[in-house]
Amino acid sequence: MLQEPAEGVVTAMSQALEAETVAQDLARQLIHPYLGFVLFFCSAEYDLEALGQALEQYFGGVRLVGCTSAGEITPQGYGRNCVSAVGFDHRSFSIASALVDEMDRFGLIDAQQLVERLVQDCRVNSLAPIKGHSFALTLLDGLSSREEVVLAALGAAFGSIPHFGGSAADDNHLKHTHVYYEGQFHAGAAVVVLFNTCLDFEVFSTHHMLPGSEKLVVTAVDSTSRRVYELNAEPAAAVYARLIGVSLEGLDYRVFAAHPLAVRIGEQHYVRSIQRVNADLSLSFYCAVENGIVLTAMRTGPLLPNLESLFQRLQEKLGPPLLTIGCDCFLRRLEIEEDAEAVARTSAVLRQQRVIGFNSYGEQFNGMHINQTFTGVAIGRRGRNGGH
Repeated sequence: MLQEPAEGVVTAMSQALEAETVAQDLARQLIHPYLGFVLFFCSAEYDLEALGQALEQYFGGVRLVGCTSAGEITPQGYGRNCVSAVGFDHRSFSIASALVDEMDRFGLIDAQQLVERLVQDCRVNSLAPIKGHSFALTLLDGLSSREEVVLAALGAAFGSIPHFGGSAADDNHLKHTHVYYEGQFHAGAAVVVLFNTCLDFEVFSTHHMLPGSEKLVVTAVDSTSRRVYELNAEPAAAVYARLIGVSLEGLDYRVFAAHPLAVRIGEQHYVRSIQRVNADLSLSFYCAVENGIVLTAMRTGPLLPNLESLFQRLQEKLGPPLLTIGCDCFLRRLEIEEDAEAVARTSAVLRQQRVIGFNSYGEQFNGMHINQTFTGVAIGRRGRNGGH
């Protein structure tokens, strides 16, 4: 017998290997008479074409949106090689979605038209005024190098609507990342989702990086490919290696994760993570870098206490969480996985906070593209007026 949700969301996961079994598992756990929308995150190891077709078959007329990941956050905490999903009750959430299939041609006018369509679609199932009761989620192709352009346009179009998201990943292969929309996985694309609800929520972003005193100036860069050739007018990798006290041969993703660089905007530091060293001693970044920007050397602080204090603050404001949608940078996950006990402790915290999400190749927060953060939305069980 189908169980309808008491509170507006149902979570699910499947560790099955075959696409059809995954779709069956998720449908069995999620489908109920009031299911209006499903959000999911999946390993890139699946046969994506088969998975797309199976999901479309088993969920019929229910809209599904999702993306590939570098690790999943499931109802049990961290997962790998699986699918994590959440279904939303249309009595509690009015949700509209759209596909941006050409990220490299997406501009402000496109963004304004897209947001207008989403707002109109949400108003059809009128639950609450759009202003003050809506948030947006973006899932972008994490290897497109077009995130900043798309986010700048969307950020302007969303106006006062808070917005977060993550870049699709592919289990750390850095080869092929996909978003899912209307039965198919798409590369070079983005999905934009607008949520409207009477429930309390807060869009957030946090990181555990601490600023050092050293500054580096980008003096030669190819902004299109996010490739920095010189820092402080010297070969970029040589300067970076000297700064952190590591040999050029010793530079790898673990070092980059432990010693990121960041741009300071106001009082906040926004991390710009390094992807790799190139043969010419240039550095490729996950985020946009421009000529003349000043980068601050950062070091890692304690990750779990930072996460716990975030959730404590959110719980004080919103009460016990109904759901948290989380985009957690894959570099944070790699750092946690250095210690098996840390994986178990972090998973316990994620479970307690009812987090469903994924490990991403970049995070988005109110129009900005950032790295090495945990970014998302926490949704409370109460409405704005204390009611349900």
